[in-house]
Amino acid sequence: MAQEDVAAAAAAANGATTAVEKSVTFTAYKPQLIVEAQKVGDAVAFYKAVFGAVETGRSLYPKRKADQELPHLVSSELELAGTTVVVSDVSVNSGPDAKTGTMPAILETDDVEAAVAKAVAAGAVKEEEEEEVSEGGVKGKVTDPFGFTWIFVAPAKKSEKEGNKEV
Repeated sequence: MAQEDVAAAAAAANGATTAVEKSVTFTAYKPQLIVEAQKVGDAVAFYKAVFGAVETGRSLYPKRKADQELPHLVSSELELAGTTVVVSDVSVNSGPDAKTGTMPAILETDDVEAAVAKAVAAGAVKEEEEEEVSEGGVKGKVTDPFGFTWIFVAPAKKSEKEGNKEV
């Protein structure tokens, strides 16, 4: 009973109205390594050479200048020690206060809105979010009471994800 009172108080403090709590299931946990702008390719090469990581997917910056020879790699998924690690450019989906060397967590879920609502009800602060990320899913971002950033994403459709792979 005491836990229910604490949860209700936290929800009230965050301006939440009384609602039926929805169950949220996460399907993947992906640490995200944020590196300096335009250094994703260098970081990926390093992780491949040093840790034996295998690149399983990548996202390229969609708008390129005609005079640039190579597309700008903004995000890459690596398989490292049985875990998917996302290496991202500091400018991509990170927000204005992102710093290199930080590691927010990405959690995949079929219900991004419910995950954000549940986190906010428990005391997290909702961050500004983009409706759609380059991988084809929706995204929500919160900062927990301890300062850690959690990014909730809906899994990309198989056909869209396969189209993004350029390994």
